[in-house]
Amino acid sequence: MTDQIVLSAEPRSDVGKGASRRLRRVASRVPGIVYGAGVEPLMISLFANDLAKAEKFETFFSQILELQLEGKSEQVVLKDLQRHPSRGEIIHMDLQRVRADQELHVHLPIHVLGEEECKGVRLSNGQILHQMIEVEVVCLPANLPEYLEIDVTDLDVGDSIHLSEVPVPEGVTIPSLDLGDDHDQPVVQVVEKRVQLEEEDEESAEEPESDEGESDAEEGSADDED
Repeated sequence: MTDQIVLSAEPRSDVGKGASRRLRRVASRVPGIVYGAGVEPLMISLFANDLAKAEKFETFFSQILELQLEGKSEQVVLKDLQRHPSRGEIIHMDLQRVRADQELHVHLPIHVLGEEECKGVRLSNGQILHQMIEVEVVCLPANLPEYLEIDVTDLDVGDSIHLSEVPVPEGVTIPSLDLGDDHDQPVVQVVEKRVQLEEEDEESAEEPESDEGESDAEEGSADDED
């Protein structure tokens, strides 16, 4: 199990777009809110540098985090974040308090095993298509896994693994499967490579350019000299 990520936060009273901009620019802090577990929502701010380091870890987005606030520590999960449209840095985040007796709705990453050994890739000129990289699960905090794993070693061309075939630990469910068979979507598929089309694209890229453009350019130069 990966070490729990710890975030330090401070309460904030200044709200509004202007206050949030000043907080980010002057104090290098990111505004946020923490709510849930029957406690009043609290406006907070977090150090931008701490978040930049934390988000490099996959567990930041799907695991329980430790929030240190006003000398106390509580467990939270990331529920939402907003990024700057061009720079990509986090500009606001929502955190939900965790209670041991309350189920969590979390999006877990999917780890695919056996891609290089996949039967369809090795023997049948296939390639693996990743249709999903994460899946929403519901469970109590104590049952929350870091990720879900699927093994594609034995898949041949035309085979796939659907949501209903993804192994989940005891106490963990995938809620979308309760919505009907049409929500049992493929997670990974093995399909045949389109070799012929790729070769045609390569041949087109290697074809020499027409001399027509050069002739036009030469005629234009001659006209200019006149």
